[in-house]
Amino acid sequence: MSGIIRTYKDTIFSSLYYTDRDAKKNLAELYNGIYPDECVDVKDIELVRLEQTIFGGMYNDAAFTARGRRILLTEHQSTVNMNMPLRFLLYVAREYERLIPAESRYKKNLIQIPTPEFISFYNGMDPLPMEQTWRLSDAFCLESSGESPCLELVVRVININPEAGHPLLKKCKVLREYSDFVSTVRRYGHDPDNMILAVQECRKKGILKDFLERHASEVVNMLLTEYNYEEDIRVQREEAKEEGRQEEKLNTERERQRADSEKQCADSEKRHAENEKQRAENEKQRADSEKQR
Repeated sequence: MSGIIRTYKDTIFSSLYYTDRDAKKNLAELYNGIYPDECVDVKDIELVRLEQTIFGGMYNDAAFTARGRRILLTEHQSTVNMNMPLRFLLYVAREYERLIPAESRYKKNLIQIPTPEFISFYNGMDPLPMEQTWRLSDAFCLESSGESPCLELVVRVININPEAGHPLLKKCKVLREYSDFVSTVRRYGHDPDNMILAVQECRKKGILKDFLERHASEVVNMLLTEYNYEEDIRVQREEAKEEGRQEEKLNTERERQRADSEKQCADSEKRHAENEKQRAENEKQRADSEKQR
């Protein structure tokens, strides 16, 4: 089975929350929805996403700091990936490496670093709760002896499908419209012509209207990129299942052959024992006959 190499291209989500001209505005709305007591503005947002070409293929959908005090790393997921804590660990280490000057790391006094937050926005087809928490320590080979692990990273996994009903969708207009947009595309299917119809319907209904008008020529290509990646994941999982079925079938055949071989050995031993018994009886009869003579 061949591995999947995903060359990074902007998806609708990462465009909305990173590369679009209104990205900072959208991020400020998202941040205020998550932390309603802090109330940040566009000027408080700094984009800090890792660049794939510089950091050896590492990237995430959106990363930003708010007033320099928090750093939020976000990922959009259309398939369940329980390894998000590990991925975020790799991301944030690179982020701090870039944000903190090398000379500051060796100072005597403690330096302040932005507080990290990790959020995965999920809108796939597999059922997930409205919100759950995934921890890096869940992946550790050895279970904790009751004490807190020496290293931990916690990811909030928020289901943004409309039917999940997460309250964040009511607070963030762009996130809600993105969720509605994905649902509309999903209803039309992944044929390019149907995708165009889905985009047209969203524009008529005012769903991401300004964004779709600015990026009309790119949106279908973005959707195809996302769909192709999802299809790659689906095919990979199907291949893994098929390999598992083939391996199970092979193991079953091996067990059958082993059982047949053991039965043949047992039958052979039984015949040998019967022959020995018959030979002993013949010897006894011959001895009795000799005695009578």
